[in-house]
Order: sequence, then structure tokens, then C-alpha cells
Amino acid sequence: QVQLVESGGGLVQAGDSLRLSCAASGRTFSNYVMGWFRQAPGKEREFVAAINWSGASRAYADSVKGRFTISRDNGKNTMDLQMNSLKPEDAAVYYCAAKLQMAFRLTYSLTDFDSWGQGTQVTVVR
Repeated sequence: QVQLVESGGGLVQAGDSLRLSCAASGRTFSNYVMGWFRQAPGKEREFVAAINWSGASRAYADSVKGRFTISRDNGKNTMDLQMNSLKPEDAAVYYCAAKLQMAFRLTYSLTDFDSWGQGTQVTVVR
């Protein structure tokens, strides 16, 4: 399976922006649907956003739609999540995920993906 490493997390104030990155290993990055999930303390890991193999199709959770933007660069084997207008409820550990040749959907569950990064912490204070 593909190896994934997230970066870019940190502590910000409400209303600020962060850009998370996910670096993938291997030569087959373009064949994967990529996604972002997040998990806050005491909560289940939840879907945030996903992007298809070409980058032409994107899906977002309703809670982040209009504020977050997912993108990918298949030449660099990277996927990013631009997070704007951050809210305290966005605070969580953010994970990138991948699944080879999965059909694109408007939303995803945790079990749809089989490759995961270690996570990066995002903290948002008022």
C-alpha cells in the first residue's frame, strides 16, 4: 500500500487559515482516490474531503464546504487541504487517506480507505 505522511498542522486562532499537506510514496499516486478525515477527542473519525484521481472531482463534508479546498499534484505525489475561516470545532487530528481505483463518491466512510497517514494536529483557539 502507499505510504502517507501529513504535515502542516499547528495552533491558530479562530478565523485563521492553515494548509495541510500529505506526501505519498511510490509511482502510482495518480491511481488513488485521496481523502482527508479528522478526529476530535471523544469523537469518531469523520470525513472531511476527497479528490478523485485527476483532481477534477471533489467532495466535501457539509461542515467544511465553502471554507476548505482539497487539491492534489500527481507530479509531486502530494495532496493538500487549504483550511480557511477556521472554527474551534475544526480542532482535531487530521489524517490523509488513500484507496486504489475506488469509484468517486460525494461522501466517504472510514472503511472506504485502506491507507492512512499518522495524522497532524490542528488546534483552533477563540
